[in-house]
Amino acid sequence: MTTFDEREQAFENKFQHDQDLLFRIRARRDRLAGLWAADLMGLHGADADAYARQMVDADFAATGPHEIRTRIADDLHAKGIDISDHRVEKELERLLSLAHQQVVRE
Repeated sequence: MTTFDEREQAFENKFQHDQDLLFRIRARRDRLAGLWAADLMGLHGADADAYARQMVDADFAATGPHEIRTRIADDLHAKGIDISDHRVEKELERLLSLAHQQVVRE
């Protein structure tokens, strides 16, 4: 294997690692967001966990970057909770940072 081939393989391995890391961070953020929203809706225990799993699944099935925010905001509004899309977006940003910290520590 030439030096060029080795460098190419190293870049491919780094890209794969980075993509895996981003996947895990995003899934963690979605789970944390689901638990946050579940708490606001008064869901606890198995119901909260089920809702958090739905958020992870919904985000990976989503076609746009804001669908998880819209889904959470719609669910909260349906439960009579007055919250803005902006507030949900800010919470998702905070949880993304927290998820990044947690995944990197593992």
